[in-house]
Amino acid sequence: MMAVIQGMSARIAMVTGEGLAAVMRKRFALPLAYALACIVIVANTFNVGADLGGMADAAHLILPLPVDAWVFFFGVGLVAAQIWLPYALLARIFKWLTLSLFAYVVTAFIVHVPWLEVLHRFVVPEIHPDSGWLSTMVGVLGTTITPYLFFWQASLMVEEEKEAGNTTLSERRGTDEASVRTMHADVNIGMIFSNLVAFFIIVTTAATLGAHGKHDIATAQQAAEALRPLAGRFAELLFTLGMVGTGILAVPVLAGSSAYVAAQTFRFREGLGEPVHRAPRFYGVIAAGVLIGIAMNLLRIDAIKALFWSAVLNGIAAVPLIAAIVYLASNRSIMGEWRSSIAARIWGWGTFALMGAATAGMFYFMAKPQ
Repeated sequence: MMAVIQGMSARIAMVTGEGLAAVMRKRFALPLAYALACIVIVANTFNVGADLGGMADAAHLILPLPVDAWVFFFGVGLVAAQIWLPYALLARIFKWLTLSLFAYVVTAFIVHVPWLEVLHRFVVPEIHPDSGWLSTMVGVLGTTITPYLFFWQASLMVEEEKEAGNTTLSERRGTDEASVRTMHADVNIGMIFSNLVAFFIIVTTAATLGAHGKHDIATAQQAAEALRPLAGRFAELLFTLGMVGTGILAVPVLAGSSAYVAAQTFRFREGLGEPVHRAPRFYGVIAAGVLIGIAMNLLRIDAIKALFWSAVLNGIAAVPLIAAIVYLASNRSIMGEWRSSIAARIWGWGTFALMGAATAGMFYFMAKPQ
């Protein structure tokens, strides 16, 4: 499902030569386009604050500086990198940073995992019709099939076209079979890798914290300290490095995604390849998102709970956005010969139905008297 929606987002950008928010602005009524943009930007900003808090807590374990100092260090440093580093260099850095995610894979083989039980649970899920289970499901879906990635994927295709010298909209419009095939291979490999890492995160957490009844972890520091007697000092260190590496990878993408959405919706100059003086509002949105994230942490928001509920918020926000993407990708007047296949459309609407049902079920059980 993740690969299908990401592939649709990329294909829309390749055919139209524009980012996803720009296409939505042209094709939908303005109030709807503005509402969809606001949903993404709010979810992204909340996610930035949660990630900064998690990174700061984790870094504090390795070098015990005040957590607030780490929040400022990561926040200001990541904004500066996006403002002053060229796009091509940023893209290479992001690609290499994905290696930090292997920390979770390594940790799974250090801790004692009952692999036969894991295999059984992997095939036979345990479903509980209650608000806790459904909110967790919405969170897992929301952090996997996640709104900011839809817009980032589309904007990335436009940025790569600009890097190749296609600076005008007419030059970027249209695609060919080889380009589409390459894009799908890239997206599919990325999504498989992403889900593989997610699998190992879940297995490691279940085999250590979950198996020992530790369900009320409030900070990354508590998580790492709880891992130490269960999995050893090395696993704690890997967990910390994974948390920081993941955040360094995620925060610029989240803030950048918000900036692309805002620029395309409200029609101002965009692009990480643009210098600051040519796209001040674009970089202003990036800086504002990170500054709000820093402020969230100064208000002492629980980082782990914020990470969880930001995932749930993303799961809720994804529902209308997936409907919009599947509609656009299936529209012959927009996509021409490159509109989505019947199989892709079935997967896309199936994703919308599943996430919509999970969200509706969560709200139903939350409102239901206990």
